[in-house]
Amino acid sequence: MTGPLSARLATLCDEIVASTGPEVAGQVRLVGERLHEPLRVAIAGRLKAGKSTLVNALIGRRVAPTAVGECTRVVTRFRYGPADRVDVVRRDGSRHSLPLDDDGMIPQRLGVPGATVAYVDVTLTSEKLRELTVVDTPGLASADTRISERAAEAVGTSTAPFDLDIDADSTGEVAAAEAVVYVFTQAVRADDLRALEAFRAASARLSSGPINALGVFGKVDTLVGGAGDPWPVAGPLAADQGRLLARTVSEVVPVAGLLAETAEAGRLTGADIDALRVLARSPDLAVLLASADLFRGRPSEVAPERRERLLTLLDLYGIGFAIAQLRAEPALPPSALLERLLAVSGFPRLRHTLQDAFRWRSDAIKAGWALARLERLAGLTRDGAGREAVRDAVERVLREPDYHRLRVIAAAQRVSTGEVTLPAEWEQELTRLATSHDPRWILRLPDATVDQLAAAALDAANRWRVFAVAGAGPAQSRVAQVAHRGFYLLAKQVRP
Repeated sequence: MTGPLSARLATLCDEIVASTGPEVAGQVRLVGERLHEPLRVAIAGRLKAGKSTLVNALIGRRVAPTAVGECTRVVTRFRYGPADRVDVVRRDGSRHSLPLDDDGMIPQRLGVPGATVAYVDVTLTSEKLRELTVVDTPGLASADTRISERAAEAVGTSTAPFDLDIDADSTGEVAAAEAVVYVFTQAVRADDLRALEAFRAASARLSSGPINALGVFGKVDTLVGGAGDPWPVAGPLAADQGRLLARTVSEVVPVAGLLAETAEAGRLTGADIDALRVLARSPDLAVLLASADLFRGRPSEVAPERRERLLTLLDLYGIGFAIAQLRAEPALPPSALLERLLAVSGFPRLRHTLQDAFRWRSDAIKAGWALARLERLAGLTRDGAGREAVRDAVERVLREPDYHRLRVIAAAQRVSTGEVTLPAEWEQELTRLATSHDPRWILRLPDATVDQLAAAALDAANRWRVFAVAGAGPAQSRVAQVAHRGFYLLAKQVRP
């Protein structure tokens, strides 16, 4: 559903289209059409970080191939549609339709030369895509050793999440998305500050930051050996990475992507669960779960083919967890087992964070994206009359009080990426103002009365105004003036 800010901007786009020439009108029309689409979230990260597995969990179906192939080397958009359909969109705009393969996945071979492919457009009947368009990008760290070596030399480390040779299609999709999810693994070490600096620099270049970006620490089930519990390690590591990536993402969420995909897509069959029940009675279960090789090769009542399938669905940690549940409750229904596997994957927290960080904020994110595109269009167009029409329309909208939130978001983005420096407490206050509608949370007064909230908002407004005129540099002053008006409007919101 289009929010009020986006709806107003869509109407504005219609007004500009009706009053300008074809060059400007065509580009403005595209901006207006995007405002009616669901929030677009790009999934980015280096090769084999688990992006496609996460995409499948978000969609609720195993559609994106996780093995390297033609289709994993190009951008793939997943959106809601009345029927399942795969279209390979060429760079000249033509389309080549493909059926899903026998497993219900995108075919590994696309049927056209890879160099001619712009992106793969996939429509699915998944309800999860009604409010969210998911864009799976190719690995942002090149598989080409020579390219990776050049990148490592440039940034001083070989463990940077992204190298300097990000392909143009991925760059465009990440920059065009209203929100970005970065997926990385333990290759990003908490003490590798040079790699994290490269991560932040790449993210800034791709137009993302803590306001619209989220980190996913993937494959946490591989942090410890065998079937051991990874969460005592994963939690602290994700927290450390969250602090170190504070200027890049709003939060880092640890996820066992394989478990999430298996549970969300309902891939565990009755035969799989029967095999788990048999394994639960095995006298040498501890030995079987010691390593993947032992699980595959050691004699067992469960056929090797079934054990191999269990590894591809759950890996050792998931198998051990599922068996522990079945041993504790032999009559546990399959649906309950899937719910527990999903819970222990960490995915529910990610889904909640996405909804909290992006979906409720999507109206402002999309409206801000549209205004930025319109302002950029006004700066690039050669049509003088069209340029003035776009600029006048944008200024008219920004004078409306509701749209000041977009200025606040833009200001917070500049501060959070380090473009403008502020004291830590001021930066945190500005971020709260930009990312929430709740005055109690913004002002850190959970139990305050209406009068107390209004007074606190006015105090904050005055404090930012004083800072703007005394002690701030030019860039800081501009940010402070935006914050001053934001808190003044917050006071009016609390007590009209």
